[in-house]
Amino acid sequence: MRYLAILSLVALLCSCNAKTKTDEQVKLTPIMEKALFDKQSRFYANFEQFPAERKLLPIGVFDSGTGGLTVLEVMLSLDKMDNITGELVSDGIPDFSGENFQFLGDMANMPYGNYAAEHKEDFFQELVVKDALFLLGDKYYKNPMDKAPEGEKEKVKILVIACNTATAWGLDDIQTMLDQSGTGIKVIGVINAGVNALYSNLIKSNTTESTVGVLATKGTISSNAYERTIRELQPEKKYEGTINVVNHACAGFAESVDQEKDFVNVSLTAPRADYRGPKMGTGDDDIKRELLPVYNFSYADNAILYTKEGDNYTAFQLNSAANYARFHLVTLLEKHRKSGNTVPMKNIILGCTHYPFLLDTLVKAVEELRAYEVNGKHIYNELLAEDLEFIDPALFTAIECYQALRADKNLALRTVDGKVDAYISVPAYGLTPGSVDEAGNLTYDFKYGREYGTEDMTTVFVPISRRYVSKENLNRLEALVPYSYGAISKMME
Repeated sequence: MRYLAILSLVALLCSCNAKTKTDEQVKLTPIMEKALFDKQSRFYANFEQFPAERKLLPIGVFDSGTGGLTVLEVMLSLDKMDNITGELVSDGIPDFSGENFQFLGDMANMPYGNYAAEHKEDFFQELVVKDALFLLGDKYYKNPMDKAPEGEKEKVKILVIACNTATAWGLDDIQTMLDQSGTGIKVIGVINAGVNALYSNLIKSNTTESTVGVLATKGTISSNAYERTIRELQPEKKYEGTINVVNHACAGFAESVDQEKDFVNVSLTAPRADYRGPKMGTGDDDIKRELLPVYNFSYADNAILYTKEGDNYTAFQLNSAANYARFHLVTLLEKHRKSGNTVPMKNIILGCTHYPFLLDTLVKAVEELRAYEVNGKHIYNELLAEDLEFIDPALFTAIECYQALRADKNLALRTVDGKVDAYISVPAYGLTPGSVDEAGNLTYDFKYGREYGTEDMTTVFVPISRRYVSKENLNRLEALVPYSYGAISKMME
């Protein structure tokens, strides 16, 4: 089985003419109004003072957590372009050689995928705009106890939303704000890049009918962003075949990668009451007892927490990212099997930047499913195309960013190595009792109970530190995204 590594020209994002506040077609949210026009607001961006010369400014990349580092990793290592001509030809020199980056992980406010489920879409869209405003600004908090951001940083020259859920819910707002700002700053999201990769694969293989699976967060799936974009781009891509889309919202998958305690707690040896991951049951998105042999979960190192009475499970909880990956892959294929569609699944889009961390597990699980038999019949093999490919949008996102910077003549073209400055969000100091748990994180009820449109600062952005990232997460990053880890670890020495 092959991992998608195809290349095609990626259409540049179209830059729109700056609009004025009187344009009746422009709808501004409260945070956008504050950023553009309210000089008394802490969120005022003062875009009129944005630097005119931008080549040496950093590239801004943000995500809800560490998953976005899979996108940054590609950007740090990419060599698909001739840096002299701009052609899609490797020249032995990293394409972003000499570029500086700023990475933001909004870890205090994750998981992003839950805001839609809690009917907090407006608040979530505001969070995404605030992420962008931080990178577009020149200040940061040195520590969460500061009353004001006293640290100074550079503004960024382009924004890359390395998060599918944030792209689905916030890209349009950020684009509208930037159009209004008159700066000409561009923003790139991962969803269009993933769909571009899909069409490149379908056209390359000359497929006339195909099934594509989409694994993403609840927020991304509820927005219907991937299927909508697939349908919208089909005429532009001049693809005349039929595309069947199977969507699956992966509850807890991204959170398990970032070791969110509500979903994975490696210190536990028995089930707990505050578990928020998938449970055993009969619903479409439940863990099915009869499918336990299919999931092929690992039980080692308390990767499954369970209790039984006789043959009955009284509790069954996933407690490792690998088991989340296996569960959601099987659930996606079960949805395909039950749909009645007999066209094999040719592509699976990893619609969350956290999921590529478990690519090896997903690939292994697919091979196990091909071989799985019931009464001598391989019931899953016929659902899987022989050339099934996982699509990681990171590659196409990186190419699109490079081409956008080149088109605007904003590549740094330094001869010295660039650097990465990384920031994360943490709870602000002095929150009301009950807002923060014993581990220092926002409680679930407080996190998803906040209102939008206020001047409240419940989280602040600070430089990344070992104080805020667990040793387990750092070890995982070192193994899976070595370029990103190497660059970021310099900040934590």
